[in-house]
Amino acid sequence: MHNSTFNDTICALATPPGIGAIAVLRVSGPETFSIVERLFHGHRGDKKLSAQPSHTLHYGTLRDGEIIVDEVLVSLFKAPRSYTREDVIEISCHGSEFIVQRILRLLLQNGCRLAQPGEFTQRAFLNGQLDLAQAEAVADLIASDSEAAHRAAIHQIRGGFSKDIALLREQLISFASLIELELDFAEEDVEFAQRDDLKGLVTQIQGVLRPLIDSFVVGNVVKNGVPTVIAGKPNAGKSTLLNALLKEEKAIVSDIPGTTRDVIEDELIYNGIRFRLIDTAGLREATDAIEAIGVARTHQQLDKAAVIVYLFDASELPIDELKTIDDELKTRGTPYLLAANKVDKVSPDYLHSLIHTFPHSLIPLQANAGRGLDELLQKLAGFVKTDLTNATIVTNLRHFEHLVQTADALDRVLAGLEAGITQDWLALDIRQALYHLGAITGQITTDDLLATIFSKFCIGK
Repeated sequence: MHNSTFNDTICALATPPGIGAIAVLRVSGPETFSIVERLFHGHRGDKKLSAQPSHTLHYGTLRDGEIIVDEVLVSLFKAPRSYTREDVIEISCHGSEFIVQRILRLLLQNGCRLAQPGEFTQRAFLNGQLDLAQAEAVADLIASDSEAAHRAAIHQIRGGFSKDIALLREQLISFASLIELELDFAEEDVEFAQRDDLKGLVTQIQGVLRPLIDSFVVGNVVKNGVPTVIAGKPNAGKSTLLNALLKEEKAIVSDIPGTTRDVIEDELIYNGIRFRLIDTAGLREATDAIEAIGVARTHQQLDKAAVIVYLFDASELPIDELKTIDDELKTRGTPYLLAANKVDKVSPDYLHSLIHTFPHSLIPLQANAGRGLDELLQKLAGFVKTDLTNATIVTNLRHFEHLVQTADALDRVLAGLEAGITQDWLALDIRQALYHLGAITGQITTDDLLATIFSKFCIGK
């Protein structure tokens, strides 16, 4: 992050770069109004922007001296009623790259500096508009590309997760202060904190922490998608299935066995869940070195999969061989489906025997005609638990790690209470728990941590 203080005025493009109908440039800081007023010309007789009410829009031109650069609309947000709690102006101009660069250059020439990545949100955090968990959720909201990810980010940005953490920390602080008080009166051998009450509180907090920690598995799926490996023998129709699911040509389709020699990955959103579909090289004995690499990569992908779809040609794979494959997939412990492709080439009796043999895992398909896809997708969605209606879920690895550290510290508190350890050791573990809870929302933080978090943001946020 920039070495200067946050007393300077920053500017950045807040919309994606490139040509579009409009672009929005954001300016924030103490000199925001004076800088933009030098460039903005409203209707004749209009008051200065600084004399206008907050949260108003004003039409006019931006000028470089007497030269009109563009017709613009400016939005005024006066401190503290803005995203950063500083004076903020957003300039909506035409989306020409030339115009955007010209306006940015004018802002810089008149006293702004370019914002660092995430600096607007960092200022919002430092000025108390957002806590750290909410600030991180801003990046997640921008990146959300499914309904589940969007809901999780909105819940966090509106402070649901932060309230849970703050309540736990507040309860623990009251006991921590009594333990610290005991240390001041160590020679008197007095107990201000009732040990049974402390044990009850810690047990209660652990009861809240554990579901949050466990929710990270769901949170990771929500945020990063469900790694779904499509495996099977060569020419079973994996690429055809992938194309049918995506409704567009994404993989090479060929009648020659072994065409797909590498891993092809794409994404599909179904029922608000993002599936990362991974089409792999066929599982068979490789006939050349390049194909051997592809088969090895398939096994690597299977190890990482959250769900496996094993696709086979129903007209070619005997039931006995399919039973062996089914047993192998069971030993992995990963949810899987057996997708019987090309069922139009087998008799109804044989298809019935397949369904009877594998009643819970078999899905009949005709991938090239799009038959059976809905049932396949419904089964896949059934493997994924993403009920976010009334629950806070953890999607951020940093939060997860601090929650685990908090739970470990509280486990030590409980063990210490059972063993009857002295106040100083109890105090140490309670301090650790408080530290890690505080680090989630930014009550305890460091400059290095902030720099790392906000450097991942886009410049205009």
